[in-house]
Amino acid sequence: MRRARLDATDWRILRELLADGRITNVELARKVGISAPPCLRRVRALEEAGIIKGFTAILNDKALGFDVTAFAMIKLHSQAEADLIAFEERARSSPIVRDCYMLSGEIDFLLKCVAPDLSAFQDFIIHELTAAPNVASVKTSLVIRASKHAEGVPLELAPEGSAAAKPLERARS
Repeated sequence: MRRARLDATDWRILRELLADGRITNVELARKVGISAPPCLRRVRALEEAGIIKGFTAILNDKALGFDVTAFAMIKLHSQAEADLIAFEERARSSPIVRDCYMLSGEIDFLLKCVAPDLSAFQDFIIHELTAAPNVASVKTSLVIRASKHAEGVPLELAPEGSAAAKPLERARS
């Protein structure tokens, strides 16, 4: 995937949306210093380019009764592409698995898991993960406390204009 070339206004729009995804288009336009119609066109162009993948609410897991967050480190017997894909599909199909990362090195996959309680997490580990075909080992670590959670990417590290390649096409109207 080629990166789009973003101008300073695009970067300001992204920063504002990352800070508050519920901001109205009028308020967003005011904060980035343009009028509402071109602001909306820019947001739509960022969505069409795949830079903005979507908008979501951030939920409080504990308030909703999900008391266990844990990481599972998975080692497979085989790293053949078909086996990796099969494991990824299994991880995607499990509601307990919230994030799945294929890694280089000793561990093949890192899964972030969220469960209502320790018993539900243990059942998942025993009946779904360790029983899965091609799984050689599963190591888990329970989260004691989350001290930082940042959505998205660190835009403060991306200097404006650093995403080189083709310019972002904007609809004209």
